[in-house]
Amino acid sequence: MKTPKNITLIGAGIMSATLAIMLKKLIPNAQIAIYERLDKIGAESSDAWNNAGTGHSAFCELNYTPEKENGEIDIEKALRISASFETSKQFWAYLKQQKKFPKGYPFINDIDHMSFVWGEANVTFLKKRYEALTKYAMFEDMKYSENFEEIQKWIPLMMKNRKRDEKIAVTRMEIGTDVNFGAITRGMIQYLETLDGVSVHLGQEIQDLTYQVNNTWHIEIEDLASKKEYAVTSDFVFIGAGGGSLILLEKTNIPEGRGYGGFPISGQWLRCTNKEVIKQHEAKVYGKAAEGSPPMSVPHLDTRMMDGERSLLFGPYAGFSTKFLKNGSYFDLPLSLEVDNIWPMLSAGYHNFKLTKYLINQVMQSPEDRFEALQKYYPEAKFEDWELAIAGQRVQIIKKDAEEGGKLKFGTEVVTDKNGTLACLLGASPGASTAVNIMLDLLETCFPEQIKTETWQKTIKEMIPTFGQSLITNATLCRETRKRTTAILKLES
Repeated sequence: MKTPKNITLIGAGIMSATLAIMLKKLIPNAQIAIYERLDKIGAESSDAWNNAGTGHSAFCELNYTPEKENGEIDIEKALRISASFETSKQFWAYLKQQKKFPKGYPFINDIDHMSFVWGEANVTFLKKRYEALTKYAMFEDMKYSENFEEIQKWIPLMMKNRKRDEKIAVTRMEIGTDVNFGAITRGMIQYLETLDGVSVHLGQEIQDLTYQVNNTWHIEIEDLASKKEYAVTSDFVFIGAGGGSLILLEKTNIPEGRGYGGFPISGQWLRCTNKEVIKQHEAKVYGKAAEGSPPMSVPHLDTRMMDGERSLLFGPYAGFSTKFLKNGSYFDLPLSLEVDNIWPMLSAGYHNFKLTKYLINQVMQSPEDRFEALQKYYPEAKFEDWELAIAGQRVQIIKKDAEEGGKLKFGTEVVTDKNGTLACLLGASPGASTAVNIMLDLLETCFPEQIKTETWQKTIKEMIPTFGQSLITNATLCRETRKRTTAILKLES
Protein backbone atom coordinates (compact mmCIF):
# COMPACT_ATOMS: atom_id res chain seq x y z
CA MET A 1 0.00 0.00 0.00
CA LYS A 2 1.03 3.63 -0.37
CA THR A 3 2.32 5.44 2.69
CA PRO A 4 -0.77 6.49 4.73
CA LYS A 5 -1.47 10.08 5.72
CA ASN A 6 -4.46 9.49 8.01
CA ILE A 7 -3.97 6.75 10.59
CA THR A 8 -6.50 5.47 13.13
CA LEU A 9 -5.46 3.41 16.16
CA ILE A 10 -8.22 1.77 18.21
CA GLY A 11 -7.43 1.23 21.88
CA ALA A 12 -5.15 3.36 24.05
CA GLY A 13 -3.03 0.50 25.39
CA ILE A 14 0.64 -0.33 25.05
CA MET A 15 0.22 -1.72 21.52
CA SER A 16 -1.31 1.42 20.03
CA ALA A 17 1.09 3.66 21.96
CA THR A 18 4.09 1.72 20.66
CA LEU A 19 2.86 1.69 17.07
CA ALA A 20 1.92 5.38 17.17
CA ILE A 21 5.44 6.43 18.19
CA MET A 22 6.99 4.24 15.49
CA LEU A 23 4.67 5.50 12.75
CA LYS A 24 5.13 9.14 13.75
CA LYS A 25 8.90 8.72 13.53
CA LEU A 26 8.65 6.92 10.19
CA ILE A 27 5.95 9.16 8.69
CA PRO A 28 6.44 12.58 10.36
CA ASN A 29 3.60 14.29 8.44
CA ALA A 30 1.03 11.58 9.28
CA GLN A 31 -2.16 12.50 11.11
CA ILE A 32 -2.61 9.90 13.87
CA ALA A 33 -5.81 9.59 15.91
CA ILE A 34 -6.11 7.21 18.89
CA TYR A 35 -9.62 6.24 20.04
CA GLU A 36 -10.29 4.67 23.44
CA ARG A 37 -13.64 3.47 24.80
CA LEU A 38 -12.72 4.12 28.44
CA ASP A 39 -11.99 7.52 29.97
CA LYS A 40 -8.50 6.42 31.04
CA ILE A 41 -5.27 5.48 29.25
CA GLY A 42 -4.04 1.89 29.52
CA ALA A 43 -6.81 0.88 31.91
CA GLU A 44 -7.47 -2.63 30.57
CA SER A 45 -4.78 -5.24 29.77
CA SER A 46 -1.95 -2.70 30.09
CA ASP A 47 -2.93 -1.68 33.63
CA ALA A 48 -0.43 -2.82 36.27
CA TRP A 49 -3.01 -4.66 38.38
CA ASN A 50 -4.39 -6.47 35.32
CA ASN A 51 -1.20 -8.27 34.30
CA ALA A 52 1.74 -10.03 35.92
CA GLY A 53 4.16 -7.20 35.11
CA THR A 54 6.88 -9.81 34.75
CA GLY A 55 8.49 -8.42 31.69
CA HIS A 56 8.01 -11.84 30.12
CA SER A 57 11.61 -12.67 29.29
CA ALA A 58 11.20 -16.47 29.60
CA PHE A 59 13.66 -16.52 32.49
CA CYS A 60 11.19 -18.14 34.88
CA GLU A 61 8.04 -19.10 32.92
CA LEU A 62 8.23 -22.88 32.65
CA ASN A 63 5.33 -23.10 30.20
CA TYR A 64 7.62 -21.57 27.53
CA THR A 65 9.93 -24.60 27.71
CA PRO A 66 7.77 -27.74 27.37
CA GLU A 67 9.28 -31.19 27.61
CA LYS A 68 9.09 -33.23 24.41
CA GLU A 69 8.04 -36.87 24.29
CA ASN A 70 11.69 -37.88 23.91
CA GLY A 71 12.58 -36.06 27.14
CA GLU A 72 14.31 -33.09 25.49
CA ILE A 73 13.37 -29.54 26.47
CA ASP A 74 11.97 -27.37 23.69
CA ILE A 75 13.54 -23.94 24.25
CA GLU A 76 12.64 -22.33 20.88
CA LYS A 77 9.76 -20.28 22.30
CA ALA A 78 11.77 -19.18 25.32
CA LEU A 79 14.61 -17.93 23.11
CA ARG A 80 12.21 -16.05 20.85
CA ILE A 81 10.30 -14.39 23.71
CA SER A 82 13.48 -13.47 25.57
CA ALA A 83 14.91 -11.85 22.44
CA SER A 84 11.64 -9.98 21.91
CA PHE A 85 11.76 -8.56 25.42
CA GLU A 86 15.32 -7.37 24.84
CA THR A 87 13.95 -5.56 21.77
CA SER A 88 11.30 -3.87 23.94
CA LYS A 89 13.98 -2.77 26.39
CA GLN A 90 15.92 -1.16 23.54
CA PHE A 91 12.86 0.83 22.51
CA TRP A 92 12.17 1.98 26.07
CA ALA A 93 15.86 2.88 26.50
CA TYR A 94 15.64 4.97 23.33
CA LEU A 95 12.58 6.83 24.65
CA LYS A 96 14.25 7.39 28.00
CA GLN A 97 17.40 8.74 26.34
CA GLN A 98 15.24 11.08 24.28
CA LYS A 99 13.57 12.17 27.53
CA LYS A 100 10.14 11.24 26.18
CA PHE A 101 8.88 9.83 29.49
CA PRO A 102 7.57 12.14 32.23
CA LYS A 103 9.61 12.22 35.43
CA GLY A 104 8.41 10.10 38.32
CA TYR A 105 8.76 6.59 39.65
CA PRO A 106 10.62 4.19 37.35
CA PHE A 107 8.35 2.10 35.12
CA ILE A 108 10.83 -0.79 35.14
CA ASN A 109 12.72 -2.18 38.13
CA ASP A 110 15.26 -4.96 38.52
CA ILE A 111 13.95 -8.01 40.36
CA ASP A 112 15.15 -11.61 40.43
CA HIS A 113 13.24 -14.06 38.22
CA MET A 114 13.15 -17.57 39.64
CA SER A 115 11.60 -20.93 38.84
CA PHE A 116 10.71 -23.10 41.85
CA VAL A 117 9.77 -26.79 41.65
CA TRP A 118 9.45 -29.77 43.95
CA GLY A 119 9.37 -33.53 43.36
CA GLU A 120 11.90 -35.75 41.60
CA ALA A 121 10.39 -35.46 38.10
CA ASN A 122 10.07 -31.66 38.24
CA VAL A 123 13.59 -31.22 39.59
CA THR A 124 14.93 -33.35 36.71
CA PHE A 125 12.93 -31.20 34.27
CA LEU A 126 14.24 -27.93 35.71
CA LYS A 127 17.86 -29.08 35.57
CA LYS A 128 17.51 -30.16 31.93
CA ARG A 129 15.88 -26.80 31.17
CA TYR A 130 18.76 -24.97 32.85
CA GLU A 131 21.36 -26.96 30.91
CA ALA A 132 19.60 -26.32 27.59
CA LEU A 133 19.07 -22.56 28.11
CA THR A 134 22.51 -21.68 29.48
CA LYS A 135 24.14 -22.68 26.20
CA TYR A 136 22.92 -19.28 24.93
CA ALA A 137 24.28 -15.88 26.00
CA MET A 138 20.76 -14.71 26.72
CA PHE A 139 20.52 -17.18 29.62
CA GLU A 140 24.20 -17.72 30.48
CA ASP A 141 23.87 -15.88 33.83
CA MET A 142 21.19 -18.28 35.09
CA LYS A 143 22.01 -20.00 38.39
CA TYR A 144 20.70 -23.41 39.47
CA SER A 145 20.52 -24.88 42.95
CA GLU A 146 19.12 -27.83 44.87
CA ASN A 147 20.94 -26.76 48.04
CA PHE A 148 18.55 -25.87 50.88
CA GLU A 149 20.83 -23.25 52.48
CA GLU A 150 21.54 -21.48 49.18
CA ILE A 151 17.87 -21.41 48.19
CA GLN A 152 17.05 -20.15 51.69
CA LYS A 153 19.31 -17.13 51.05
CA TRP A 154 17.57 -16.47 47.73
CA ILE A 155 13.96 -16.77 48.92
CA PRO A 156 13.90 -16.82 52.76
CA LEU A 157 10.14 -16.25 53.02
CA MET A 158 9.34 -19.32 50.95
CA MET A 159 11.77 -21.54 52.87
CA LYS A 160 10.47 -20.84 56.38
CA ASN A 161 9.09 -24.00 57.97
CA ARG A 162 9.76 -26.02 54.81
CA LYS A 163 10.86 -29.64 55.26
CA ARG A 164 14.62 -29.94 54.67
CA ASP A 165 14.27 -33.38 53.11
CA GLU A 166 11.84 -32.13 50.44
CA LYS A 167 13.27 -32.49 46.94
CA ILE A 168 13.31 -28.93 45.51
CA ALA A 169 15.20 -26.96 42.87
CA VAL A 170 15.39 -23.30 41.87
CA THR A 171 16.81 -21.34 38.95
CA ARG A 172 17.66 -17.67 39.38
CA MET A 173 18.15 -14.83 36.90
CA GLU A 174 19.26 -11.63 38.62
CA ILE A 175 18.69 -9.55 35.47
CA GLY A 176 14.92 -10.08 35.67
CA THR A 177 12.57 -7.11 35.78
CA ASP A 178 9.23 -5.92 37.09
CA VAL A 179 7.42 -3.71 34.58
CA ASN A 180 4.53 -1.32 35.10
CA PHE A 181 3.04 -1.50 31.61
CA GLY A 182 0.32 0.95 32.57
CA ALA A 183 2.95 3.57 33.46
CA ILE A 184 4.83 2.92 30.21
CA THR A 185 1.63 3.31 28.21
CA ARG A 186 0.60 6.53 29.92
CA GLY A 187 4.10 7.94 29.49
CA MET A 188 4.12 7.20 25.76
CA ILE A 189 0.62 8.63 25.26
CA GLN A 190 1.56 11.80 27.15
CA TYR A 191 4.54 12.19 24.83
CA LEU A 192 2.40 11.55 21.74
CA GLU A 193 -0.06 14.25 22.79
CA THR A 194 2.77 16.82 22.56
CA LEU A 195 3.36 16.05 18.88
CA ASP A 196 1.76 17.86 15.98
CA GLY A 197 -0.71 15.69 14.11
CA VAL A 198 -1.45 13.29 16.99
CA SER A 199 -4.76 13.33 18.84
CA VAL A 200 -6.12 11.10 21.62
CA HIS A 201 -9.86 10.69 22.08
CA LEU A 202 -11.18 9.07 25.27
CA GLY A 203 -14.71 7.85 25.88
CA GLN A 204 -15.19 7.02 22.19
CA GLU A 205 -16.66 3.71 21.04
CA ILE A 206 -16.15 2.35 17.52
CA GLN A 207 -19.53 1.33 16.11
CA ASP A 208 -18.58 0.11 12.63
CA LEU A 209 -15.73 -0.09 10.11
CA THR A 210 -16.39 -0.18 6.36
CA TYR A 211 -13.81 -0.65 3.63
CA GLN A 212 -14.25 1.76 0.71
CA VAL A 213 -13.32 1.36 -2.95
CA ASN A 214 -10.57 3.99 -2.71
CA ASN A 215 -8.62 1.84 -0.20
CA THR A 216 -9.74 3.84 2.81
CA TRP A 217 -11.82 2.98 5.87
CA HIS A 218 -15.05 4.67 6.92
CA ILE A 219 -15.19 4.50 10.72
CA GLU A 220 -18.36 5.24 12.69
CA ILE A 221 -17.81 6.39 16.26
CA GLU A 222 -20.01 7.24 19.24
CA ASP A 223 -19.05 9.76 21.90
CA LEU A 224 -20.19 7.92 25.03
CA ALA A 225 -20.66 11.09 27.08
CA SER A 226 -22.79 13.07 24.59
CA LYS A 227 -24.21 10.00 22.78
CA LYS A 228 -23.45 11.78 19.50
CA GLU A 229 -22.26 9.75 16.53
CA TYR A 230 -19.80 10.86 13.89
CA ALA A 231 -17.52 9.33 11.25
CA VAL A 232 -13.91 9.62 10.14
CA THR A 233 -11.98 8.33 7.14
CA SER A 234 -8.62 6.62 7.49
CA ASP A 235 -5.91 5.28 5.16
CA PHE A 236 -4.70 2.78 7.75
CA VAL A 237 -6.41 1.24 10.79
CA PHE A 238 -4.89 -0.67 13.67
CA ILE A 239 -7.20 -2.50 16.07
CA GLY A 240 -5.38 -2.94 19.38
CA ALA A 241 -8.35 -3.12 21.72
CA GLY A 242 -7.31 -6.15 23.76
CA GLY A 243 -10.21 -8.53 24.26
CA GLY A 244 -12.43 -6.15 22.30
CA SER A 245 -10.43 -6.62 19.11
CA LEU A 246 -12.27 -9.73 17.94
CA ILE A 247 -15.69 -8.07 17.76
CA LEU A 248 -14.18 -5.09 15.92
CA LEU A 249 -12.42 -7.44 13.49
CA GLU A 250 -15.76 -9.06 12.72
CA LYS A 251 -17.22 -5.62 11.94
CA THR A 252 -14.58 -5.09 9.22
CA ASN A 253 -15.83 -8.10 7.21
CA ILE A 254 -12.37 -8.72 5.79
CA PRO A 255 -12.02 -12.32 4.46
CA GLU A 256 -8.81 -12.79 6.45
CA GLY A 257 -10.73 -12.33 9.70
CA ARG A 258 -13.35 -15.01 9.07
CA GLY A 259 -13.34 -18.10 11.25
CA TYR A 260 -11.65 -16.48 14.24
CA GLY A 261 -13.27 -16.95 17.63
CA GLY A 262 -12.34 -16.01 21.15
CA PHE A 263 -12.29 -17.84 24.48
CA PRO A 264 -12.37 -15.43 27.45
CA ILE A 265 -10.47 -16.24 30.64
CA SER A 266 -10.58 -14.05 33.74
CA GLY A 267 -8.11 -13.96 36.59
CA GLN A 268 -7.80 -13.29 40.30
CA TRP A 269 -4.92 -12.62 42.68
CA LEU A 270 -4.33 -13.10 46.38
CA ARG A 271 -2.83 -9.78 47.47
CA CYS A 272 -0.81 -9.52 50.68
CA THR A 273 -1.93 -6.85 53.15
CA ASN A 274 0.83 -7.38 55.73
CA LYS A 275 3.68 -4.94 55.08
CA GLU A 276 6.09 -6.96 57.22
CA VAL A 277 5.53 -10.01 55.02
CA ILE A 278 5.86 -7.95 51.84
CA LYS A 279 9.31 -6.75 52.98
CA GLN A 280 10.59 -10.32 53.33
CA HIS A 281 10.17 -11.35 49.69
CA GLU A 282 11.94 -9.74 46.74
CA ALA A 283 11.58 -11.94 43.66
CA LYS A 284 9.21 -13.23 41.03
CA VAL A 285 9.03 -16.94 41.69
CA TYR A 286 7.18 -19.06 39.14
CA GLY A 287 6.12 -22.66 39.57
CA LYS A 288 4.83 -25.28 37.19
CA ALA A 289 1.35 -24.85 35.73
CA ALA A 290 -1.42 -27.33 36.47
CA GLU A 291 -2.25 -29.73 33.64
CA GLY A 292 -4.64 -28.14 31.16
CA SER A 293 -4.23 -24.61 32.48
CA PRO A 294 -3.79 -21.56 30.21
CA PRO A 295 -0.37 -19.81 30.07
CA MET A 296 -1.41 -16.83 32.21
CA SER A 297 -2.39 -19.18 35.04
CA VAL A 298 1.15 -20.28 35.91
CA PRO A 299 1.31 -19.86 39.73
CA HIS A 300 3.81 -17.35 41.06
CA LEU A 301 4.66 -15.48 44.25
CA ASP A 302 5.31 -12.09 42.81
CA THR A 303 6.96 -8.90 44.09
CA ARG A 304 5.51 -5.86 42.29
CA MET A 305 6.50 -2.19 42.26
CA MET A 306 3.52 0.09 41.60
CA ASP A 307 4.41 3.79 41.42
CA GLY A 308 7.03 3.43 44.13
CA GLU A 309 5.00 1.14 46.39
CA ARG A 310 5.99 -2.48 46.88
CA SER A 311 3.32 -5.20 46.73
CA LEU A 312 3.20 -8.98 46.96
CA LEU A 313 0.79 -11.10 44.93
CA PHE A 314 0.11 -14.78 44.51
CA GLY A 315 -1.79 -16.37 41.69
CA PRO A 316 -3.34 -15.88 39.31
CA TYR A 317 -6.37 -18.08 39.75
CA ALA A 318 -8.22 -18.57 36.48
CA GLY A 319 -11.94 -18.01 36.09
CA PHE A 320 -14.51 -17.73 33.39
CA SER A 321 -16.61 -14.80 32.28
CA THR A 322 -18.39 -14.12 29.00
CA LYS A 323 -16.86 -10.63 29.03
CA PHE A 324 -14.05 -9.96 26.55
CA LEU A 325 -12.80 -7.00 28.61
CA LYS A 326 -12.70 -6.35 32.35
CA ASN A 327 -14.90 -3.33 31.63
CA GLY A 328 -16.82 -5.19 28.93
CA SER A 329 -20.29 -6.71 28.59
CA TYR A 330 -21.53 -10.18 29.49
CA PHE A 331 -22.92 -10.25 25.94
CA ASP A 332 -19.39 -10.08 24.41
CA LEU A 333 -19.02 -13.83 23.90
CA PRO A 334 -22.50 -14.51 22.46
CA LEU A 335 -22.28 -11.43 20.22
CA SER A 336 -18.97 -12.69 18.82
CA LEU A 337 -20.60 -15.85 17.46
CA GLU A 338 -20.96 -15.90 13.68
CA VAL A 339 -21.62 -18.53 11.04
CA ASP A 340 -17.89 -18.70 10.23
CA ASN A 341 -16.64 -19.30 13.77
CA ILE A 342 -19.30 -21.37 15.55
CA TRP A 343 -17.86 -24.71 14.38
CA PRO A 344 -14.21 -23.80 15.13
CA MET A 345 -15.24 -22.67 18.63
CA LEU A 346 -17.28 -25.81 19.34
CA SER A 347 -14.50 -28.00 17.98
CA ALA A 348 -11.85 -26.21 20.04
CA GLY A 349 -13.99 -26.68 23.13
CA TYR A 350 -14.26 -30.40 22.45
CA HIS A 351 -10.51 -30.79 21.91
CA ASN A 352 -9.66 -28.77 25.04
CA PHE A 353 -11.66 -30.71 27.60
CA LYS A 354 -8.77 -30.51 30.10
CA LEU A 355 -8.85 -26.71 29.96
CA THR A 356 -12.63 -26.69 30.46
CA LYS A 357 -12.28 -29.01 33.45
CA TYR A 358 -9.47 -26.86 34.87
CA LEU A 359 -11.54 -23.67 34.59
CA ILE A 360 -14.55 -25.31 36.24
CA ASN A 361 -12.35 -26.43 39.14
CA GLN A 362 -10.89 -22.93 39.45
CA VAL A 363 -14.31 -21.27 39.48
CA MET A 364 -15.52 -23.72 42.14
CA GLN A 365 -12.56 -23.04 44.44
CA SER A 366 -13.26 -21.84 47.95
CA PRO A 367 -11.09 -19.22 49.71
CA GLU A 368 -9.54 -22.10 51.63
CA ASP A 369 -8.63 -23.87 48.38
CA ARG A 370 -6.88 -20.77 47.07
CA PHE A 371 -5.01 -20.36 50.33
CA GLU A 372 -3.88 -23.99 50.24
CA ALA A 373 -2.25 -23.34 46.84
CA LEU A 374 -0.41 -20.33 48.32
CA GLN A 375 0.92 -22.43 51.22
CA LYS A 376 2.76 -24.71 48.78
CA TYR A 377 4.92 -21.69 47.95
CA TYR A 378 4.82 -19.94 51.32
CA PRO A 379 4.25 -22.54 54.08
CA GLU A 380 3.91 -20.00 56.91
CA ALA A 381 1.29 -17.86 55.15
CA LYS A 382 -1.56 -16.63 57.36
CA PHE A 383 -5.07 -16.50 55.95
CA GLU A 384 -5.80 -13.06 57.41
CA ASP A 385 -2.80 -11.49 55.61
CA TRP A 386 -4.27 -11.98 52.13
CA GLU A 387 -7.22 -10.55 50.21
CA LEU A 388 -8.74 -11.46 46.85
CA ALA A 389 -8.26 -9.01 43.97
CA ILE A 390 -9.64 -9.19 40.43
CA ALA A 391 -7.04 -9.29 37.65
CA GLY A 392 -7.47 -8.61 33.94
CA GLN A 393 -9.55 -10.36 31.30
CA ARG A 394 -7.86 -12.20 28.44
CA VAL A 395 -9.30 -13.63 25.22
CA GLN A 396 -7.48 -16.61 23.72
CA ILE A 397 -7.56 -17.07 19.94
CA ILE A 398 -9.65 -19.80 18.35
CA LYS A 399 -9.13 -20.29 14.62
CA LYS A 400 -10.08 -22.73 11.91
CA ASP A 401 -8.00 -25.88 11.63
CA ALA A 402 -8.15 -28.38 8.76
CA GLU A 403 -7.69 -31.43 11.00
CA GLU A 404 -9.48 -30.51 14.22
CA GLY A 405 -12.06 -28.02 12.91
CA GLY A 406 -10.94 -25.40 15.39
CA LYS A 407 -7.81 -24.91 17.47
CA LEU A 408 -7.25 -22.88 20.64
CA LYS A 409 -4.07 -20.82 20.28
CA PHE A 410 -2.12 -19.19 23.06
CA GLY A 411 -0.06 -16.08 22.45
CA THR A 412 -0.80 -13.26 20.00
CA GLU A 413 -1.53 -13.03 16.29
CA VAL A 414 -1.83 -10.10 13.90
CA VAL A 415 -4.54 -10.37 11.23
CA THR A 416 -4.16 -8.06 8.21
CA ASP A 417 -6.20 -7.44 5.08
CA LYS A 418 -4.68 -8.20 1.66
CA ASN A 419 -4.02 -4.52 0.92
CA GLY A 420 -2.26 -3.82 4.21
CA THR A 421 -4.78 -1.09 5.11
CA LEU A 422 -5.91 -2.74 8.34
CA ALA A 423 -4.23 -4.78 11.07
CA CYS A 424 -5.84 -6.35 14.11
CA LEU A 425 -4.03 -7.81 17.12
CA LEU A 426 -5.69 -10.83 18.73
CA GLY A 427 -4.66 -12.93 21.71
CA ALA A 428 -2.95 -12.43 25.04
CA SER A 429 0.23 -13.37 26.93
CA PRO A 430 3.05 -12.42 26.52
CA GLY A 431 1.70 -9.49 24.49
CA ALA A 432 2.77 -6.38 26.44
CA SER A 433 6.34 -7.58 26.98
CA THR A 434 6.82 -8.26 23.28
CA ALA A 435 4.83 -5.25 22.01
CA VAL A 436 7.77 -3.72 20.15
CA ASN A 437 8.58 -6.90 18.25
CA ILE A 438 4.91 -7.41 17.40
CA MET A 439 4.70 -3.90 15.98
CA LEU A 440 7.89 -4.39 13.95
CA ASP A 441 6.36 -7.53 12.42
CA LEU A 442 3.23 -5.50 11.66
CA LEU A 443 5.28 -2.84 9.86
CA GLU A 444 6.98 -5.49 7.73
CA THR A 445 3.62 -7.03 6.81
CA CYS A 446 1.65 -3.84 6.11
CA PHE A 447 4.48 -1.67 4.73
CA PRO A 448 6.78 -4.16 2.92
CA GLU A 449 8.13 -1.62 0.42
CA GLN A 450 8.60 1.29 2.82
CA ILE A 451 10.47 -0.78 5.41
CA LYS A 452 13.11 -1.68 2.83
CA THR A 453 13.98 1.98 2.20
CA GLU A 454 17.13 3.50 3.62
CA THR A 455 15.11 6.14 5.50
CA TRP A 456 12.90 3.61 7.31
CA GLN A 457 15.82 1.28 8.04
CA LYS A 458 17.86 4.11 9.55
CA THR A 459 14.94 5.41 11.62
CA ILE A 460 14.05 1.99 13.02
CA LYS A 461 17.69 1.33 13.93
CA GLU A 462 17.76 4.61 15.85
CA MET A 463 14.96 3.19 18.01
CA ILE A 464 16.09 -0.45 18.00
CA PRO A 465 19.82 -0.65 17.20
CA THR A 466 19.82 -4.44 16.73
CA PHE A 467 16.96 -4.41 14.20
CA GLY A 468 17.58 -7.07 11.56
CA GLN A 469 20.14 -8.93 13.71
CA SER A 470 19.74 -11.94 15.98
CA LEU A 471 20.28 -11.62 19.72
CA ILE A 472 19.87 -15.39 19.96
CA THR A 473 22.77 -16.45 17.75
CA ASN A 474 25.02 -13.38 18.16
CA ALA A 475 26.28 -13.78 21.74
CA THR A 476 28.49 -10.68 21.67
CA LEU A 477 25.65 -8.49 20.41
CA CYS A 478 23.34 -9.88 23.08
CA ARG A 479 25.79 -9.10 25.89
CA GLU A 480 26.58 -5.60 24.59
CA THR A 481 22.92 -4.73 24.04
CA ARG A 482 21.88 -5.94 27.47
CA LYS A 483 24.73 -4.02 29.12
CA ARG A 484 23.69 -0.82 27.32
CA THR A 485 19.96 -1.03 28.09
CA THR A 486 20.65 -2.06 31.70
CA ALA A 487 22.68 1.12 32.19
CA ILE A 488 20.14 3.41 30.51
CA LEU A 489 17.15 1.92 32.32
CA LYS A 490 19.11 1.83 35.59
CA LEU A 491 18.59 -1.90 36.17
CA GLU A 492 21.89 -2.73 37.86
CA SER A 493 21.31 -5.10 40.76
